[in-house]
Amino acid sequence: MIQESKIKILIDYILSSSNLKVEMPADETSQKRVFRAYVNMRMPKPVSKKFLQLQDEYLQEQLLQKGITDIDCLTPVKEDIFLWKGDITTLKCDAIVNAANSQMLGCFCPNHGCIDNAIHTFAGVQLRLECAEIMKKQGFEEPTGQAKITRAYNLPCRYVLHTVGPIVRNTLTQQIESDLANCYKSCLALADENNLQSVAFCCISTGEFCFPNEKAAEIAIKTVTDYKEKTNSKIKVVFNVFKDMDYAIYSRLLNANC
Repeated sequence: MIQESKIKILIDYILSSSNLKVEMPADETSQKRVFRAYVNMRMPKPVSKKFLQLQDEYLQEQLLQKGITDIDCLTPVKEDIFLWKGDITTLKCDAIVNAANSQMLGCFCPNHGCIDNAIHTFAGVQLRLECAEIMKKQGFEEPTGQAKITRAYNLPCRYVLHTVGPIVRNTLTQQIESDLANCYKSCLALADENNLQSVAFCCISTGEFCFPNEKAAEIAIKTVTDYKEKTNSKIKVVFNVFKDMDYAIYSRLLNANC
């Protein structure tokens, strides 16, 4: 079955199960945007085996088109520490970190550019359902600075570590800085508890949550370095960035830290 046919069937299924209607775009690029938009808006609930099979095939084909980067092919900037600029949803390692919101269900805004949206989109609808089950069992919203682990489904990593970073509304306080450090510590501890060998961190809280990029990078590097020294953890850590500005910041800080 060709890609175009698959995506049309997937869109039709989501629309029919949601009692929604939309005019199907003619071109594949627009169809992809429609599919992602409705996946983003869809509430967590089970789907048919046929849908899952077709969705997984489609997402795996999309992943191969984008290309997979294996952590084993990266060059460390220092022992067990890596800096990589790229799409975290294409990174093959034990776990990637998702900058989640307190609902822990992914981003519901259609085609939003946040990492939470991307991870849930390309992992597949199974991820939102697993997160919903975790949150239902927990019974309250996820506190800032903690972490949860889920499967990664159609991502090339094995697991996703979800953490809620602090929101900077006006002034950057010591408590907010401590909350961000706790995000990194919680993810590292959870990774070690699950015997993971590698974890890739996004730039937690620096997007929609407005944490200053330079200070966030300083906290990230210091927290990871201190954790590894204090616990003697051998976990490999990737600082994943997407913007040139963040790559320049991390490059300078890591080189100064060597």
